[in-house]
Amino acid sequence: MRAGLRRLPLLRAAVKRYRRLMRPAKLGTLRRTTPLSTVWGGDRGTPIDRYYIERLLEKHRQDIRGRLLEVGDSRYTDRFATEVVSSDVLDVDKANAKATIIADLAHADGIPSDYFDCFLLIQTLQYVFDVRAAVRHAHRILRAGGVLLITVPAVSRVDPGLVDYWRFTIASCSALLNDVFSAERVTVCSYGNVLTAIGSLSGMAREELTTEELDYCDDFFPVLIAACAVK
Repeated sequence: MRAGLRRLPLLRAAVKRYRRLMRPAKLGTLRRTTPLSTVWGGDRGTPIDRYYIERLLEKHRQDIRGRLLEVGDSRYTDRFATEVVSSDVLDVDKANAKATIIADLAHADGIPSDYFDCFLLIQTLQYVFDVRAAVRHAHRILRAGGVLLITVPAVSRVDPGLVDYWRFTIASCSALLNDVFSAERVTVCSYGNVLTAIGSLSGMAREELTTEELDYCDDFFPVLIAACAVK
């Protein structure tokens, strides 16, 4: 009996070695301690997370209409809006010449309530410490029936240029939005899989992966969390 117990660690080690031999990990160019790109793959092509952002916005193109608000610039409004009554750009930085509204979203009392039809809150909440306040203001400034489209990182390098606070999950985004919006009017999903997560962290570009590889979604290995909430 004791001899059998002593053999167990050896058997376990043998099984693990057998699994490594049967399914070898061939890292190739990824066997390195520095990334292929320090700008999310933007110097090699299209960042992987941008592919997923564009999938969300294409899916909700019909919601991007009316009085629109976007953060930083109007790149996605210009590309995906189907009907524009007005277009505003929100930024906390007064030096941004593209901004029409200067405000911190967590302290945005100066933005009028019940005004916007669609708010594109893309890759922003990770830079806001008080995310609950930001979501409350996002809800407040939307008109009845207005749509909030959010993307946030689940896996990403830390942004060296800004104060980068958070990474998100489906559960955390659902909880944040359900606290303010009606739960039945909130949809949260993830984009990405273990391959695209590795690729994104390594600085690979979207063009270095196939569409099939990019489109496979695994909730246990998300690159991006996306949400649509309707007021």
